[in-house]
Amino acid sequence: MRLHSHDDFTPLKEIIVGSAENYLGHDRDVSFELFHHENISGFRSDWAYPRLAHSGTGARGQNWAVKQRYAEELHEDVENLAATLTGLGVTVHRPLVLPPDAARIAGLGWEAAPTPALNIRDNTLIVGDQIIETPPAIRSRYLETQLLHHVFRAYQRAGARWTVMPRPTLTDSSFDLSYTRDAATTLGGPTEPIADPQPSPYDIGLEMILDGAQVLRLGRDLVVNVAQHNHEQGLHWLQRHLGHDHRVHRVWRMADNHIDSMILALKPGVFLARHNGIRDLMPQPLRSWRYIVPPEPDAGAFPVYGDDDLVLTSPYIDLNVLSVDEHTVLVNEDCTGLAKTLEAESFDVVPVRHRHRRLFGGGFHCFTLDTCRDGDLVDYLS
Repeated sequence: MRLHSHDDFTPLKEIIVGSAENYLGHDRDVSFELFHHENISGFRSDWAYPRLAHSGTGARGQNWAVKQRYAEELHEDVENLAATLTGLGVTVHRPLVLPPDAARIAGLGWEAAPTPALNIRDNTLIVGDQIIETPPAIRSRYLETQLLHHVFRAYQRAGARWTVMPRPTLTDSSFDLSYTRDAATTLGGPTEPIADPQPSPYDIGLEMILDGAQVLRLGRDLVVNVAQHNHEQGLHWLQRHLGHDHRVHRVWRMADNHIDSMILALKPGVFLARHNGIRDLMPQPLRSWRYIVPPEPDAGAFPVYGDDDLVLTSPYIDLNVLSVDEHTVLVNEDCTGLAKTLEAESFDVVPVRHRHRRLFGGGFHCFTLDTCRDGDLVDYLS
């Protein structure tokens, strides 16, 4: 057991696959609303971004139940993902299962219902032999990495370094609302505007908030998406913490937070990108790489949901693929346009079922955390 992961494309040896068991609902408060306020100008449609209602603010949000059938089918698909990776010779680790009757968690001035450790890429960043727990953006996920600590401890005993970034208090005033209020980016996104943050005796101002899925790992280079001041603080922490071993590049508002359904590296010199304009948002040395852009998503490839179903992601979520090596990519079996595009580029595509990706906020890259790959601390920009 060895923690060694510098990229997303060299041969994969060990990985953690999240757990969807007992994913029963979403706790909708201001932290949840802000996180899912997707606003990418020019790549929107009514069918991609239905508006939501019944949003919660303040110390306690409203719980939005997930239909039992959807939860069961998600669990089936995640277990099949784990089995597929095992069949490909990858050692798979799993989180602890959140019980169905898990008690609510609480911070200073707020409480929330916890969610299972499913989208585990979000709250942890692996950099070489380092586990870095990132400062969470959603209250209901504040303790999520605790469900991974038995795996982290095993890696630490084997020699890995383990760091926790400063944890935010997550009062309403902790969040920079500029992205959601910016006329250039707010075009009627999936959630109602966050108009009334409530004061708290625990307010300390804007805090550090950054997800691991905002970071693109390319050996010595890390590309970090920044959309507002919370992210900026996290970027500066990473730069100081990693020192001269890594170059940390800032990209501005490629997305509201995560970029792994905007761009992923498939191998040195090749990106999978949502659209051609991504190239112009990347650091200058990476603009000369090849950018593979798949066809637009097919609306017929997604389940049809009712008005009472909470749709959290855009149809571009299927770009959230997982590479097993520089030639082999796991792709949602329903995303045939993407699969054909990658096959035409000489990649071996492994189709894997993932039905309800738009309800649970993630794809195969989100659901996993690669802990050991063959690649070293390579300078891919030289």
